[in-house]
Amino acid sequence: MTASYDSGRLDLPFTGICTFGRHPHHPDWSALDCDVVILGAPFDGGTQWRPGARFGPRAIREASTLFAFGHAGAYDHEEDRTFLGPEVRIADMGDADIVHTNTEKSHDNIRFGVEAALRAGALPVVLGGDHSVHIPCIEAMEGRPCHIVQIDAHLDFVDVRHGVTRGHGNALRRSLEKDWVTGLTALGIRNVSSTAREGYEAARAMGADILSVRQARALGPEGIAARVPEGDVWLTIDIDGFDPSIAPGTGTPSHGGFLYYEVLETLRAVAYRSHVVGIDLVEVAPAYDAADTTSILAAQLLLNTLGFVMDAR
Repeated sequence: MTASYDSGRLDLPFTGICTFGRHPHHPDWSALDCDVVILGAPFDGGTQWRPGARFGPRAIREASTLFAFGHAGAYDHEEDRTFLGPEVRIADMGDADIVHTNTEKSHDNIRFGVEAALRAGALPVVLGGDHSVHIPCIEAMEGRPCHIVQIDAHLDFVDVRHGVTRGHGNALRRSLEKDWVTGLTALGIRNVSSTAREGYEAARAMGADILSVRQARALGPEGIAARVPEGDVWLTIDIDGFDPSIAPGTGTPSHGGFLYYEVLETLRAVAYRSHVVGIDLVEVAPAYDAADTTSILAAQLLLNTLGFVMDAR
C-alpha cells in the first residue's frame, strides 16, 4: 500500500523502501494489474560525453518521495481538481536488467519490460538512462501506430557514426525509421547539435516538425499542441531540453533551454488534445546535480504530466 495518514503511522517520505512516488513495487512483470507502471532503464553506454545517467532512475525515484506525503492524490488549487487520486493505480516494476558493454542485450531487456506494461494495458513510464533507451521503448510499440513528441536540446538523428547505430545521438533516427511511427514533433532543438545538416534534412523528409526554443515560445503551448496529431503519442523527454540553470545534472547541458512551466503547459496541452500511450524521461545524471535540482525537476514533471494524462483518459 502507498503511505497514508490513516494507516496508523506518519510514514514520512524519507522512511521506507524507495520506489517512484512510494507506489507499490511489482517485481512480477507477468501479473501487472495497474494503470501506470514505472520502469527503470539504467543504461548509459550510449553516451558520447559525460556518463552517469545510469544512476538517473535511482535519483528520480529518490526525488519523487518528496511528493509522497500520503495524500489522496494531488489537489491543484488553480484548476480546482485533484489529480492522481486513489482511482489511478500506479506500480513500480523496478529496473530492466542491464548487461555491461552489451547495448543490444540491455536494450532487449528494456523492450521486454515495456512490452510487459503494454500487455497489461498500463501506461509505461521509463526512467533513463541515456537517450538510447528510447529506441527499445519504441521497438516495444511495434504494431501500435504512434507519433513521437520530443523535448530535447539535440535532435539525436545521427544515422551511423563509426559503426555506432544505437547511441544516444541515434535515438530519434532509429525510432522514426519504424513503420509504426507516424511522425515526430521535436521541441527545444538549439545551438550546436548532435546532428549535422544532412540529419535535419533527413528528419524533415521522414516527417519531423522541428522547433527551437524560440520558435516554440512564439507559438505557445496551445499552438505547439495544435501541430501534434490527435491520435496516439509517445512522449520522450530529454532533461537537457531544459535550461541548465534549472537542470544542471545532465551529461550534455545546453544553454537557452526551456523553463519548467513552458514544458509543463505544453505537455498538458498535448495530453488533453492527443492520447499519450507512453513516456520516457532520460539523461538525468545525478553526479552533476549537487542540490538534486534536476532529479526533483524530473520527478515533479513526471508526476504532474501523469496527472494530466490520466485525467484526460
